[in-house]
Amino acid sequence: MDLESVLQSESKAIRDNLKAQEEALESMREPISAAGRLLRDALRKGGSVWIFGNGGSAADAQHMAAELSGRYMREREGLRAAALTTDTSVLTAVANDYGYDAVFARQVTALARPGDAAVGISTSGNSRNVLNGLAAARDRGCATLAVLGRDGGKISGIADVALVYPAQETPRIQEFHAVLVHLLCALVDAAEALPCKENEP
Repeated sequence: MDLESVLQSESKAIRDNLKAQEEALESMREPISAAGRLLRDALRKGGSVWIFGNGGSAADAQHMAAELSGRYMREREGLRAAALTTDTSVLTAVANDYGYDAVFARQVTALARPGDAAVGISTSGNSRNVLNGLAAARDRGCATLAVLGRDGGKISGIADVALVYPAQETPRIQEFHAVLVHLLCALVDAAEALPCKENEP
């Protein structure tokens, strides 16, 4: 396939996906609001947000953690958020000793406390290590949020809130997941009673 044909095909797929995203933003208003409340509640009470996923979803997890612990739009203190995808020593040790399905659950068990929030991201909705991480978080007394694609898979059934974008192709799902990451960060940023600098207007 020549470059021009690829460009036309991908451009059409992206334009079609933008229309689908607009529809999803409208149809998902209630669960998105619930997800925002879940994150706000954990942070207001001094809890932490633990975020994880594989591949592109690992990048989304790190992106979200950076926006929360660093800054999204407004000037405020950093919020307690971290991605469980960044420590290669932990990831490889746990994968070697317990199997890859345990890489997030083991960290959740070590780090998470009741009242924290866990965010699992999976385009398929069936990533075993993400499912196990959320299950471990639930057992620890954490609130759980899943950001998923396709039909939500097995993970949608174990999360307190599931945001499911029903596209089938991984790139199109990831495009909307990036939108959701920014939207969730905006909902957190707008919350009252979160740590802010004294000069915040």
